[in-house]
Amino acid sequence: MTTPLVSVIIACYNHEKFVQDSILSVINQSYKNIELIVIDDGSKDSSVERIKEMILLCEQRFTRFEFRNRPNKGLSATLNEALEWCKGEYLSPQDSDDIMLPNKIEKQVKLLSDNKKIVAVSGSIYLIDEENKNIGEERIIELHLYDFKSIILNEHRIFCPAQMIRAVHLKKIGGYKDGLIIEDWYMWLKLAEIGDLLVVPDFFAKYRQHDNNTIKQLDKMHRGRLDVLSFFKDSPYYEKALRNVYWINCLELAAKSNYEIKYILKLFLIDPKRLVIDFFKKAHVLKKIFLSKILKLAN
Repeated sequence: MTTPLVSVIIACYNHEKFVQDSILSVINQSYKNIELIVIDDGSKDSSVERIKEMILLCEQRFTRFEFRNRPNKGLSATLNEALEWCKGEYLSPQDSDDIMLPNKIEKQVKLLSDNKKIVAVSGSIYLIDEENKNIGEERIIELHLYDFKSIILNEHRIFCPAQMIRAVHLKKIGGYKDGLIIEDWYMWLKLAEIGDLLVVPDFFAKYRQHDNNTIKQLDKMHRGRLDVLSFFKDSPYYEKALRNVYWINCLELAAKSNYEIKYILKLFLIDPKRLVIDFFKKAHVLKKIFLSKILKLAN
């Protein structure tokens, strides 16, 4: 197998507690031909000091290495700045609080090399808390190829910490769209206009969950989804996609306080068609519970 250069981007903002572990997970990759760029986006904590402690080790490990520290510009601007620096054939962005599993890059390079028509690859992830304890997983059951239709209708499971992208395609679509809360969904949609995204069952990363999943945060994510859809109003799937976004928001709100609704939400994320076509036909009682919760939230 050839060993093309892989670019890893870590955009850091106020992650003093986690950024060193994130960098170490890249250092410990089984794949060798890696360049790493770390940009601190105006952190107000001691993230910069933690990163500087890793510089010598990074310079020894990576084919190319860059660290930048400057005032805050936002995530998309930071990712695009890093993208301009990158020379790799493949790109693996990583949040500064997430962790790559040791064979992530090696496995994904092979997948992209063996499947020339796909634009990106992703897979399963473990969930960890702020103390690095495992609290769950998001498992891909079987291989999937996702096209534009499945992504805009939210009939997909693509996890950011597990992604690797062909850099040429990301640059072709103009990188990351500035001003969006959910810049990754927009990116996947634009990439899917070029080719399919491959998702496999392999575990590639650990995703850190923070205790900020509040109603306010859910509202922010809902508005973020609407913002992304506004760029695709000419799509024949727009109206259905819009209904799905409101449906997802209702499920997320209801799941905040009800176990049965959490079960419905989990089912929806795994198999949305089964939920809509089959589940409510067979679960009249749970449907009543769901609707009552929605009405209470609305009032």
